Amino acid sequence: MKYLLTLCFLLMSSFGAFASDSAINGANTAWILTATALVLMMTLPGLALFYGGLVRSKNVLSVLMQCFSIAAVCSILWLVLGYSLAFSQGNALIGDFSKVLLMGVNPSDVSGDIPEPLFMLFQMTFAIITPALIIGGFAERMKFSSVLVFCALWLIFVYAPITHWVWGGGWLAQMGFYDFAGGAVVHITCGVAALVAAIVLGPRRGFPKTPMLPHNMTMTATGAGLLWVGWFGFNGGSALAANGSAAMAMLVTHISASMGAITWAAIEWKKFGKPSALGIVTGMVAGLGSITPASGFVGPGGALIIGLCGGFVCFHATVYIKHTLKIDDSLDVFPVHGVGGILGTLLVGVFSSTELGVFSGYGYGEGNETMLEQLLVQATGVGATIVYTAVVSFILFKVVALMTDGLRVDEEQEIQGLDISQHEETGYSL
Repeated sequence: MKYLLTLCFLLMSSFGAFASDSAINGANTAWILTATALVLMMTLPGLALFYGGLVRSKNVLSVLMQCFSIAAVCSILWLVLGYSLAFSQGNALIGDFSKVLLMGVNPSDVSGDIPEPLFMLFQMTFAIITPALIIGGFAERMKFSSVLVFCALWLIFVYAPITHWVWGGGWLAQMGFYDFAGGAVVHITCGVAALVAAIVLGPRRGFPKTPMLPHNMTMTATGAGLLWVGWFGFNGGSALAANGSAAMAMLVTHISASMGAITWAAIEWKKFGKPSALGIVTGMVAGLGSITPASGFVGPGGALIIGLCGGFVCFHATVYIKHTLKIDDSLDVFPVHGVGGILGTLLVGVFSSTELGVFSGYGYGEGNETMLEQLLVQATGVGATIVYTAVVSFILFKVVALMTDGLRVDEEQEIQGLDISQHEETGYSL
């Protein structure tokens, strides 16, 4: 009898393990493991190199240090609290504390048909790159301590709630809002926060009269290439499966990036007589940011138009912000990421239509039956994201200024450069 009971226990245990394993799709899991690595590569080293090359040589290490440090800090915060606030049940506005430190989550637990720890890690890479993108708004003038405190608070009070609205079952998700991979969650939030940062901190010394040219375009172009490749994980991975949706998301991502790059370079060629390396890589990022919210809902024809619009609109937004408004968004985060995210989030309401022939997409969100209905939902999401991000980011900057005795380095430190004044290092040995 004793041996019979033991045998029954082993059979039941084996069945339980089989049931847990069978709930996990191996192909989908393998793809999201790969996509997670690609998205992390976008920040380290992709964004670090892209931004590092765009600043002056005396500030290159400060940018690299900020990217690395934000990756580390935001990873810990995502584990401790961010993931739970974004993806636990909660209410329409914010999640609860049921998944703090992944409490109660086991390796065999699933989100869809991939392990939940993997889903959490994939989302962590998004939570890393979004605050890291904001660096471009305050580059070359913000204290390192202020950067870390602001990004930590911003992740909890801005990124996590908006992620819950869109991807965590919150109020925008319930309206049928379309944001496949982060047009609102990533690009609008980081763009608006960067614009607020540029206004609150004020311009760099000498702006706009003194030219502040990139010190190493080779570094920037290398980083841009890594971003382009990594974006396949960003958008393709957001399908959360190795299927046709992921394949189409990757295809339209590549088409939009290509069209954005060509469009920006063509405008420069026409206006200034020569296209620039800086222009073509910036146009590529504009195309990528614009297609991100639409990548799972539109076809290649729609991607062509979205990339064209992204390159054209973001170019003119950059000129307007810098030369007309004279706002020193140092690395053009708002006019490229913010405006691109807004544009793409609105255009998905058009090109998700199934009735546009070669430009058709794959249908509207649940509960929306016409293009106008989907556009109204998209506009509501865009407006809410802009207002909430702007207000809370402004408050956080003021709070951080009190906590760190001011946001900005002093005049002497800024002239000397943040590499020496903040880290006692230099990027290049003479």
